[in-house]
Amino acid sequence: MAYKNLKHFIDTLEKAGELVRIKTFVDPILEISEITDRVSKSPGGGKALLFENTGTDFPVLMNSMGSYKRMCLALGVNELDDIAHQIEDLFKMLSKPKESMLDKLAMLPKLGQFASWMPKVVSGKGACQEVVMTNPDLSKIPVIQCWPKDGGPFITLPVIHTKDPNTGIRNVGMYRMQVFDGQLTGMHWHKHKVSARHYNEYKALKKRMPVAVVLGGDPVYTYSATAPLPENVDEYMLAGFLRKQKVELVKCISQPDIEVPADADFVIEGYVDPEEDLIWEGPFGDHTGYYSLADWYPRFHVTAITHRKDAVYPATIVGIPPQEDAYLGKATERIFLAPIKMAMVPEMIDMEMPVEGVFHNLVISKIKKEYAGQAQKVMNAMWGAGQMMFNKILVVADQHTTISDYKALAQYMFKHLNPATDIYFSQGPMDVLDHSCSKMGFGGKMCIDATTKYDEEMLDSHPQDLKPAGINIAELQKRFPEIKGINDSLLAMDIPCLFVAVQKARPLHIKELNEQLYALPEMLGIKMIIFVEHTVDVSDLATTLWRFCNNLDPRRDSFVVRNPVPGQPGKEWAGIGLDGTLKTRLLDGFERDWPNIVVADDETIRKVDEKWEALNIGPFLPSPSLKYKPQMYGEEAVVPQ
Repeated sequence: MAYKNLKHFIDTLEKAGELVRIKTFVDPILEISEITDRVSKSPGGGKALLFENTGTDFPVLMNSMGSYKRMCLALGVNELDDIAHQIEDLFKMLSKPKESMLDKLAMLPKLGQFASWMPKVVSGKGACQEVVMTNPDLSKIPVIQCWPKDGGPFITLPVIHTKDPNTGIRNVGMYRMQVFDGQLTGMHWHKHKVSARHYNEYKALKKRMPVAVVLGGDPVYTYSATAPLPENVDEYMLAGFLRKQKVELVKCISQPDIEVPADADFVIEGYVDPEEDLIWEGPFGDHTGYYSLADWYPRFHVTAITHRKDAVYPATIVGIPPQEDAYLGKATERIFLAPIKMAMVPEMIDMEMPVEGVFHNLVISKIKKEYAGQAQKVMNAMWGAGQMMFNKILVVADQHTTISDYKALAQYMFKHLNPATDIYFSQGPMDVLDHSCSKMGFGGKMCIDATTKYDEEMLDSHPQDLKPAGINIAELQKRFPEIKGINDSLLAMDIPCLFVAVQKARPLHIKELNEQLYALPEMLGIKMIIFVEHTVDVSDLATTLWRFCNNLDPRRDSFVVRNPVPGQPGKEWAGIGLDGTLKTRLLDGFERDWPNIVVADDETIRKVDEKWEALNIGPFLPSPSLKYKPQMYGEEAVVPQ
């Protein structure tokens, strides 16, 4: 389904009972974000929110794709898997041998359909250019500030257009933009991104780089800008396929080398000068749930702002999951399963990216296993595939389990896991936002082979059935007073894994504590201990896993222990400890700054509490930040050392 514009999508959401209008004034600085955080963490993602009184001429749309249903509505399908099936059918049709003339003729309608999805540049002006600001001024737009320690307001759903100066090939991506004044923003291009490569090519040519930023229009544009497409594949081809209608583009007014969707709500035109000094951008409360810290990035100078007469400003917040971006990630997980299966990993059956893993940190794959070592083959293929190179923890299961049932998956994984031989470590490129890496953008990776093993993959010395007898938590905490919490609830479910909250006090503390714990007779058969900070409530598994996945560098922070099996000469069992605690210079030799988690400030929480009834959006929802404030270290974006 093709939406005519963002208002068309808003009307569709409203008819479906998926949108709430807020007529009370809400400040774009912190308040909109706090209200959205409360709603988006409601069961199922809450409702989309249209803030109609923002102190500017424009309303703000939040959480518009923040549920499974709204994500499906945005992409015009009943189920996200419908898109994967369409892609798989296309792959099969294109790869099928065309032996007869009838086979070739049968392709013609499909080729015509392909052509109807290709983007097209049209003459004249688009609806996105109905109003041209004579003096472009970003302060006229209700750009939100999400979190108290953000560097300022950020444009959070920008669809950013650049072109390769040598080939003219377009790239459409999404990178946050900090607003510094009415005509200046930062351009947060990570070094791995295509736009950053374009920037470097313009720099080599000593030329200014034209850029256009689109906001609104068909929500498919927003999704396509986030999609992990191969380089040189036009994002508007994907958008055309998803909406089953070509994207019509018009030339920008002040940057005519760049074309943008004619039906967008806003277009911010400008340039980046590669010869200019970089600007200190950030911090920013990011999708990891932690602040990404300030760094040097290019300056974007605004040369024109155009918009529809009835423009709506779309925005999003990211932070401690779940947020709206979880559903954008779910769409990518389902849509790109088919290309991964058809082009790279033919044994792939399914894939899951748990919300606690904030996309790259944790990926679970399910394969049809047919030979020894197949999990490692899949591991190498996945880590070499596009943005999957940023994955930190990969779990490979097989056809005999269900990966969407996390309890059943964990039972299956641990039943077939020898921690000494079935966990593989590597290192390579990591997301720039991964704060756990000792070096920015480069760190450790871990693959857990959760498949049933063939004889070739097993050690004769490893016992198959060791059942933990249970532990005495009080006795362990008495013996090791640095342990502030233990969650052993999984043991009763045949999942031999402990979660332990520790207050570190010395170098190598976690490594030594892990060895001491595994030396105890009652630890026999416990295959994994996950360590987190003492501030984390380990009874809350979702929060514990989120903190653990963010803070772990698997290669650096894993400790395997091997012990003889009592009464079984020649047999050896193994356990692994994984250190998901905060890392410091003093205790860990960690030289980078460590970020704080993202929470609202007390004053904003108080203001929203007081105006909640006037918002008319349903029963009072307390701030999610209240749950996480005890886990902070100080009040700033950077943890004090």
